[in-house]
Amino acid sequence: ELTALGACVRIAACDVADRDALAALLAEVPAGHPLTGVVHTAGVLDNDLVPALTADGLDTVLRPKADAAWHLHELTQDADLSAFVLFSSVVGVFGGPGQANYAAAGAFLDGLAHHRRALGLPATSLAWGLWEVEGGINSGLTAADRTRFVREGFLPVGTEEALALLDAALPLEPPAVTATPFDLAAVRAGTRVPPLLRALVPAS
Repeated sequence: ELTALGACVRIAACDVADRDALAALLAEVPAGHPLTGVVHTAGVLDNDLVPALTADGLDTVLRPKADAAWHLHELTQDADLSAFVLFSSVVGVFGGPGQANYAAAGAFLDGLAHHRRALGLPATSLAWGLWEVEGGINSGLTAADRTRFVREGFLPVGTEEALALLDAALPLEPPAVTATPFDLAAVRAGTRVPPLLRALVPAS
């Protein structure tokens, strides 16, 4: 599809959390077609509560998300980028049961976006909810998991809607935004309204 639109596409395997490997890959970008945008979408789950977290469990989640994003920041900050996009998570904003390490990784990306903007660099971090796609990071989700998300008011977002949200977020002034639809009636009916939503869902 990309080549049909006139793009020249190259797919390269690289562990972006390996700083040397990433530097070598970026060095291969031709001068005639300089790097102008970065979109970092990596994510790995290894769910656990805070008391049960281990160093390995933290590394599994933080390495591809936080470490890789920091390497991209360091190695491209002198490039003339028009966009530096990070895929964060709503669990870093609202919390999520059993996702302490993933919440930390998402919060780090949001913080990195603020850091880059303070340096005068482009940055947009989008805290996504559940995408309505099969496989990938969603492959371990059960029907009960999906039902719980909806019951708590976090609606899955379709790919077309998600891409529209991405387009809308890029020109915004805030460097970190939450990009997920809510069912406020479901939130209101729940046993716990997240503090950040209490202005939208007043306590009865």
